[in-house]
Amino acid sequence: MSGQRLNITLDGEHAAKLATLAARVHVNEGTLARSLLSSAIDGLDPDPANVAALLDGIDGAFDRAQLGVAQAAAGDTIALDEL
Repeated sequence: MSGQRLNITLDGEHAAKLATLAARVHVNEGTLARSLLSSAIDGLDPDPANVAALLDGIDGAFDRAQLGVAQAAAGDTIALDEL
């Protein structure tokens, strides 16, 4: 099974913590991030209530989702083949 590439942007504080931890264990930041993310995903409970609680814990997620809905309704979108 091949992997799927996923780009994630960390805020400055989390990026610095990742860099510090990666330096301490002598691994590439991307390798460490991939391992940490994989472990976190493996530990998730797929129960929809738990997923909803996880999403509710993301600062600004609801507002960003609402903005996306408004942008889509206004036709402010980009076709997938233009990405």
